[in-house]
Amino acid sequence: MSCELHWRPVVSVESSLPVPAVLRYGTADSYAVQATFRTGAEETVEGVFSRDVLAAGLRRRTGAGDVRVWPSLRNGRGVVCVTLSSPEGEALLEAPARALEAFLKRTCSVVQPSTE
Repeated sequence: MSCELHWRPVVSVESSLPVPAVLRYGTADSYAVQATFRTGAEETVEGVFSRDVLAAGLRRRTGAGDVRVWPSLRNGRGVVCVTLSSPEGEALLEAPARALEAFLKRTCSVVQPSTE
């Protein structure tokens, strides 16, 4: 199963640019959500997130190491913030909380949490 979300890399408090991403989930790796971010016309960046960390990040600050997730508000709307860290740098992304939550609920119809 998959869905497209428009993530926003936060460049500064005042501005950010939309980055479409396709999230995928399946039984082959039921702990993980695969993400493909379109960073240019022909360029993509692949990522893998723990489904449990994304779900927990809808409600509270969570994550460790290279991925941290937490809920926030932008212009009165719920967003989920994700910080990605690597030796090459760090990125702060935002996704619409409702859309991410709807996708994660759909993943539960494929594999229930704690039954992976």
